[in-house]
Amino acid sequence: MPDFLKIMQQAKDMQDRFQKVQEELQQLSVSGSAGGGMVTAEVNGTGQIKKIKLDASVVNPADIEMLEDLVVVAVADAQQKAQTAAQEHMGKVTGGLSLPFKLPF
Repeated sequence: MPDFLKIMQQAKDMQDRFQKVQEELQQLSVSGSAGGGMVTAEVNGTGQIKKIKLDASVVNPADIEMLEDLVVVAVADAQQKAQTAAQEHMGKVTGGLSLPFKLPF
């Protein structure tokens, strides 16, 4: 029975560390860019968009599609960086274990 209690305590400790990492990821800020930095997107560690910044030179009413594409690329870049950061943070919790599933962020 003591082994079961030890396993339960380890699970609780891991859950506590997981919660702490989630909170850290909410505070983390990651930026991505497109068009040579003319469009930047800022997301938190879970990939939630916090800010979009546009250089005035890319705002051309005659070519809205280009601006839309640049925004999508900048957001995708920031979200990819956030996912990488989240995986690194989660590695601290799991001790480098390879999980058989994808994390929900």
